[in-house]
Amino acid sequence: MPTQHGPQPPQRREILRAGAALGALGVAHQAAGFTPQPSRNAKSVLFVFLTGGMSHHDSFDMKPEAPDGIRGEFQPIATRTPGLQVCELLPLMSQRTEIYALHRAMATGSSGHEPACHMLLTGRLDLPTGFTLNDVPNAKEWPSIPAVITYAMRDQQHLLPPAVILPEPSVNEAARFRPGQYAGQLGSQWEAWHIDIAAKCPLGNGACPDCFRFDDSKFEHAASSVFDTPVLTLPTGGQQRFGRRVDLLDFMQRQRASLASAANQFDRQRQQAISLLTDPHTSHAFNVERADPKLLERYGKNKFGLSCLMGKNLIEAGVRYVQVNLGKNSSWDTHMANFRNLKKNLLPPFDKCISALLDDMSSSGLLDETLVIVAGEFGRTPKINKDAGRDHWGPCNTMIFAGAGVQGGRVVGASDHLGAQPIDETQYPENFSALIYDTLGIPRHATWVDMEGRPHSIYRGRPIAGLM
Repeated sequence: MPTQHGPQPPQRREILRAGAALGALGVAHQAAGFTPQPSRNAKSVLFVFLTGGMSHHDSFDMKPEAPDGIRGEFQPIATRTPGLQVCELLPLMSQRTEIYALHRAMATGSSGHEPACHMLLTGRLDLPTGFTLNDVPNAKEWPSIPAVITYAMRDQQHLLPPAVILPEPSVNEAARFRPGQYAGQLGSQWEAWHIDIAAKCPLGNGACPDCFRFDDSKFEHAASSVFDTPVLTLPTGGQQRFGRRVDLLDFMQRQRASLASAANQFDRQRQQAISLLTDPHTSHAFNVERADPKLLERYGKNKFGLSCLMGKNLIEAGVRYVQVNLGKNSSWDTHMANFRNLKKNLLPPFDKCISALLDDMSSSGLLDETLVIVAGEFGRTPKINKDAGRDHWGPCNTMIFAGAGVQGGRVVGASDHLGAQPIDETQYPENFSALIYDTLGIPRHATWVDMEGRPHSIYRGRPIAGLM
């Protein structure tokens, strides 16, 4: 082991810093698909997770004819698609319905954050034997969709891992993790790339630095920036000197043949960290706070906008699956003052960043080969509670889909007149995950193997139909 007086390459510290900041790294593989629904050009997925659960009644499945106590305060407005209406607080999205489709009959199967998150983020309604909320994350959970993707793409060699989650995990206000976000029974070696990069803020609700409390009491963002971006530049000495350091690391690895398994894991981490340092496209993906001011204005210089921009950049850099968490758990959890908080703190930045994301991906052609999904773990109750809020509602929710062959302007599935129950084309997390796997070309017969050596089918249902 080298002492502090021995050779200590500067970039080694940078690599380790990048690895620590960005979390577990994975490797990649691709397999041929089956009866594909998506466009033949489809090769990636960008999932925008509205952690906490957006109200479908007050966004994309409004019920203006519902009785008092259910009908919301907002008015529906016409869109570019004849007969399709959305909330008046979504003027930009109303002008882009030719790009995206809606599915209004999604059911998570639980009205609790913890089980609903586990169901949606793992793509299965059944909870595993021994499921517990006392120790999250734990090895009894089903593996997350991005962890399964990392495993399924294990044979393909790329510098970047196939699946990324940013800019922070979904947690509650007590900073406890929601289940379903990690590799669980699949084993930690197949963790996706967790980029915990959001600047630490004790509240963090909404589009930081425009943090908010649901009761409208004063709260100031606790950091000077939106992200704590890791250092991703080469140290003094340039590419030639850096190459010599990499050669040294190669030599050191060859001396540790007896630790093959650990060395292989280190190699994956090292190569991916090196790619951050040497690939301008990858390092560019993280430098969103220093992007062109006009671009930042379009997305919004806040955690919602910058996270969506970073997600798009990573897709462009070659990541196959990106999950963007728009807020912590409480951000869309509008038990209190639902209408005030949607109007003041949530729907305007959402409208701005999702519209900019769809515009840029469409104009660049990236949308042709990328499936974009926008959804929370559930919807909100039809009944407005005593605090002018809406509570958790697992039976029915609306999801947004765009790209990869999705037909814009289409509405699939329907809820009843109260927005309470699906009445047509009900879909579940199994269908949600199957659509993702199918888009990425993972074969129908593919399996994952748990830490006990038992195989499990990756597909638990058929991909969502009717969108393409």
